[in-house]
Amino acid sequence: MNNVAKEINATDKTKIKPTYLILGSGSFGFALAKELRELDKELIIVDKDSQKVETLREEAYEALVGDVSDPNLFEMINTKNLAGILILSSDPKANKIALKNVREKVSPDIYCVVRAPDVINMQEMETIGADLVIMPPRMVAKSLSRSLERAEAMRRGNKLTQWFETNKGKKLGIVVHDNPDPDAISSALALKTIASSFNVLADIIYHGEIGHQENKAFVNLLGIDLFRSEDVGFTNYENLALVDCSMPGANNSLPLDTHVNIIIDHHPLPDADIDADFIDIRPHVGASATILTKYLQELNIDIDSELATALLYGIRTDTLDFKRNTDSSDLSAASYLYPLSDHDILEQLERPSMSIETLDVLGEAINSRQVIGSYLLSNVGSIRNRDTLPQAADYLLNLEGISTSIVFGVTEEKIYISGRSNDIRVNLGDVMKRAFGEDAGGGHATAAAAQIPLGVFSASKDRQTLLRLVNEAVVKRFLAAVGVEENDE
Repeated sequence: MNNVAKEINATDKTKIKPTYLILGSGSFGFALAKELRELDKELIIVDKDSQKVETLREEAYEALVGDVSDPNLFEMINTKNLAGILILSSDPKANKIALKNVREKVSPDIYCVVRAPDVINMQEMETIGADLVIMPPRMVAKSLSRSLERAEAMRRGNKLTQWFETNKGKKLGIVVHDNPDPDAISSALALKTIASSFNVLADIIYHGEIGHQENKAFVNLLGIDLFRSEDVGFTNYENLALVDCSMPGANNSLPLDTHVNIIIDHHPLPDADIDADFIDIRPHVGASATILTKYLQELNIDIDSELATALLYGIRTDTLDFKRNTDSSDLSAASYLYPLSDHDILEQLERPSMSIETLDVLGEAINSRQVIGSYLLSNVGSIRNRDTLPQAADYLLNLEGISTSIVFGVTEEKIYISGRSNDIRVNLGDVMKRAFGEDAGGGHATAAAAQIPLGVFSASKDRQTLLRLVNEAVVKRFLAAVGVEENDE
């Protein structure tokens, strides 16, 4: 008679009707058994170590001495009421045999969790029929990582709280990048809400134009107050914050030598040193609105419908509806904001009318396209609204055979370049920096931009010659940066 049979004979069989069966205890199995018992689950533990079994019985657990790979094991235990079997021994070979026995002798459908030491064993166990394979070291690492993230979030939240506590009664100017998009505007609105909760008066300040038709609709429908930098002046504020950008003068209207108190951004860090009282830059996150949503949650600040709608729309637009540069934190923030949002307004924002200028630029981008391999470059000539460029780049990326689209145009003072890519071999933000300079270009792997001052050429009266020179320079620099020789379409 084997060990299991002896144990069964010494035990009242009517009691052994577990909900869960744990095969192999050890420290991991015992910890799980404690959690299940706290949930009032009926369970039985089988382990080949008689001393462990004795210790478990002293703790009032149903436990048996037995080999987890013994094919006769399940003949001795009532498996009728089992909701799941957990095979948790430290021996992967024994665990695989036990898993095969479960599928053959108990049920092919019963939920089965198996412990594995590595990915190779995990794949083998999944092939045999495991519903879930766990690797304790990885689980511990993930749990520790989440714990560290929570601690870091708490530290950042406390530091931001302390800053606002020491600046009550002072005016805060929240500066967003030039021609701000919904991510920048909604993030600034969230920081303004946080400031208000600490009795700090704040204004949102921008430079340029809110030209994109969706952005105009966004500001108008949600009634967001913004002030032009030319109208308010930065000296009227005791403190300044940068949101969705991180360097004074880099795509924003702040003078280069301005001391900024708060910086919150999700774009990759520039090479230059950043100095501020409070800095939170998370390049792995898809939107600044995600970062600000987390602060609102951590500080227990109520989010009204307008703010929730703005933040959700900001996250969706900057991640291209979670298809670009998306992190799990973007998804969790969106999930939190979704039930708080005004879905009628969201629906209106998704279907704005297209401006005549946008249509003209899109048409020019199509007509002027140059295709070199899978790269498409298009010079749309003179523009009034730079927000038309990313819209055209997004559209042209849908053309067959195109993996990267670059659209550029010229104003009275600058060349503006916008790019989109779905080529995993290309980091478009790095390409823009290499092609047009660290200070001129940048962005993410799949979406980037650059702006180059025209300098002395801005006074040129021969516009056609200027546009030709711009086209030659931009195309040559970009193709050199990606290592491609220029050819005809």
